[in-house]
Amino acid sequence: MTIEGILFDKDGTLFDFRATWDVWSADLIADLSAGDDALAGRIADSIAFDLAAKQFLPHSPVIAGTNREAAECIATVLPGRSVAELEIVLMESAAVAPLAPAVPLPPFLDGLAQRGLALGVMTNDSEHSARAHLSQAGVEDKLDFIAGFDSGFGAKPAPDPLLAFARHAGLAPESVVMVGDSTHDLLAGRRAGMRTLGVLTGLAPEAELAPLADAVLPDIGHIPAWLDGGAV
Repeated sequence: MTIEGILFDKDGTLFDFRATWDVWSADLIADLSAGDDALAGRIADSIAFDLAAKQFLPHSPVIAGTNREAAECIATVLPGRSVAELEIVLMESAAVAPLAPAVPLPPFLDGLAQRGLALGVMTNDSEHSARAHLSQAGVEDKLDFIAGFDSGFGAKPAPDPLLAFARHAGLAPESVVMVGDSTHDLLAGRRAGMRTLGVLTGLAPEAELAPLADAVLPDIGHIPAWLDGGAV
């Protein structure tokens, strides 16, 4: 079937994961620990973040998890602060995280829109943070659909939020491509009956993504060539 819509993950897909979230997380841990090195170590351990290298470890539950799941991890080592409170702290802090787009996003999305494609973003981040990041990148108004884990459709790897995009755009799921950097993204796409593309701007290696993907691309900038059936 002809491809009529593309649904993107956000972190690790539209934005390079390490260049954005490793930097943010190191600063967040410093703020939450308030100069207590032992506490900083415990917070880092709770989210599988390497303090010495200042980067997430590949098995971190935060990488593909929701904002609430990240708050739940941190709350285990900050018993004086509730999950709800930490969830707000993370949401507000994440909304102003330093962004590193995987490619120049405005011309990239304009090019896809000129092909007549419906475009959307579904992230396991909060919708508030997603809209803040997309606005900061100058592309919020270029998207037909933006949803977070808290938008009422559920979270990946469940297919429900992806199917919500298809309904919103009036498209058959099989005419939509889900693009993401994690197995959560691709598994959700498969469960929704969509085509799937993996990208290598997150932490997952090609070998991990390939079994769930129609193709694995270096970054989203290679999607037009893939759509045209050419080399990527």
